[in-house]
Amino acid sequence: MTVTACQGLGFVLSLIGTAGVIAATCMDQWSTQDLYNNPVTAVFNYQGLWRSCVRESSGFTECRGYYTLLGLPAMLQAVRALMIVGIILGVIGLLVSIFALKCIRIGSMEDSAKAKMTLTSGIMFIISGLCAIAGVSVFANMLVTNFWMSSANMYTGLGGMVQTVQTRYTFGSALFVGWVAGGLTLIGGVIMCIACRGLVPEESNYKAVSYHASGHNVAYRTGGFKASTGFGPNTKNKKIYDGGAHTEDEDQSHPSKHDYV
Repeated sequence: MTVTACQGLGFVLSLIGTAGVIAATCMDQWSTQDLYNNPVTAVFNYQGLWRSCVRESSGFTECRGYYTLLGLPAMLQAVRALMIVGIILGVIGLLVSIFALKCIRIGSMEDSAKAKMTLTSGIMFIISGLCAIAGVSVFANMLVTNFWMSSANMYTGLGGMVQTVQTRYTFGSALFVGWVAGGLTLIGGVIMCIACRGLVPEESNYKAVSYHASGHNVAYRTGGFKASTGFGPNTKNKKIYDGGAHTEDEDQSHPSKHDYV
């Protein structure tokens, strides 16, 4: 898979996941009334993070918001905080990932900068997905605990032969939307982190070349050019002439006619 396709897939999944997290947070059906063995069917209750609603059999629905903050359970406030953090991180990650897409060229931005932005957005998407999944899971655990506690208190008196009317709540549709949305955001973040590796420029290996200085015993003549590097043996006292090269030792071993005067 190419880098562009990998980035596009991760961006689309994260976009859908973030939208799902926002929708789940705003939905009212986080917990719905359990109608099993419930003799009262004319009224249907369901609750969300921000308000509780009652729907009658005639179709009329009335909702009432939670107008208190300190009076709410601590677990509900924790779920609210997790979902809000997930939304904020998801939106910021979307903004960063738009500029990090390889198919979008902004000025003279290098691939190394896009790689860092892609990795940053991927990490944000992963944290956002984890926050959404954790928030929904905490609320689901609270529902399960309250459900079994309510079930244990339904049968009282006469050895459990008398059933009391008590409202029990079960999973609502918002929980499943939150789980799926958090999973999509998490997968999108992982794909963005994988796409980051394709944007990192490969390191170039340059071979080192060493240069050696030439020797000092270089003679220039009009007839040609001869050079001595000075690294060979017995080259210190050599003299180079045009037409033929001979050393001072040869001059001393063959006396000339001027020596006999």
